[in-house]
Amino acid sequence: MQLDSRIFVAGHRGLVGSAIVRELQAQGYTQIITRSRDELDLRDMAAVEKFFATNRPEYVVLAAAKVGGIYANNTYRADFLYENLAIQNAVIYNAYKHGVKKLLFLGSSCIYPKFAPQPILESALLTSELEYTNEPYAIAKIAGIKLCESFSLQYGCNFVSAMPTNLYGEQDNFDLETSHVFPALLRKMHLAKLLRAGDMDSVVADITKRKPKNPALQALSPEKLLEHYGISKDSVQVWGSGQVRREFLYAQDMAQACVFMLQNIDFAHLVDSSLESTFHTTPQQSPQVRNTHINIGYGSDVSIQELAESIREIVGFSGELVFDTSKPDGTPRKLMDSSKIHALGWKPSVSLEEGIARVYRHYTSDFKAF
Repeated sequence: MQLDSRIFVAGHRGLVGSAIVRELQAQGYTQIITRSRDELDLRDMAAVEKFFATNRPEYVVLAAAKVGGIYANNTYRADFLYENLAIQNAVIYNAYKHGVKKLLFLGSSCIYPKFAPQPILESALLTSELEYTNEPYAIAKIAGIKLCESFSLQYGCNFVSAMPTNLYGEQDNFDLETSHVFPALLRKMHLAKLLRAGDMDSVVADITKRKPKNPALQALSPEKLLEHYGISKDSVQVWGSGQVRREFLYAQDMAQACVFMLQNIDFAHLVDSSLESTFHTTPQQSPQVRNTHINIGYGSDVSIQELAESIREIVGFSGELVFDTSKPDGTPRKLMDSSKIHALGWKPSVSLEEGIARVYRHYTSDFKAF
């Protein structure tokens, strides 16, 4: 990949996509192609085909997706399945049709079975049932992996797939209705801290800037909205038992891994690095290639309670954490085995504590600038 290669980053405004754009720029790449959702609807096959024909990208990063936390995934099941399939089909097919040199597809650790052995190897894919609450999203992402794998096997494409663990960063979604656990907890702690300090003006300013997307919630008073989300000056409600464990990776670390893959890892490398798990030959069958995707994780995990306590300490909220066990926990544990990409030459550099501090500094500075 040359510094003047045409690189299309789909989903450049999202958490991962924006971090990838920053990393490419920092490394000196000069022809980064982006389109907003208003400029290009990636679900529209005809529009995507016209875009590829006109712009002729040489490299593609497919970071665009409909994403959300447990509530959003379980509530909007059809939307998560249909929209992600539509995006993937349009972008991956047109990357093949227009001769893209390499495509990097980004999936999610939720592709793995609910009770996969820990840490999770790439070979665990499709070995048992998925977690129900995010099953439609996971199925879409599995289809994307198989689409990349199949185009590479059938047509000789260089389409690779990366499965990141739970990501967090400055450009996260902080909407309390649809966000993942990290940004939700950080914002809840921040609002509770403001309440505890008696700074209602700052609470109202925060809510005004980051209004709920749900019209019914927009109609609530600030006090009622905070109550709805379990936020008070004395406590913050946390979904679930707090005992499930999750692995967290800073988005800029993920971006560095993605650029590393674009520069150094081809589909052939991913096949070669998984010979024992992906090739099975008998006299009656030809070699079977599976699980050519690659995990990207931090390497260790924490319980949700430990995460919440770390965020509380860094934010500076001195109230209690109240765990609502009536809410779903999701998968008991998701720690990925990232030894494949580590062996190929990439490792993360930002600890969870440092990452929390960076995100909170950005959140509060961004808030003050409002």
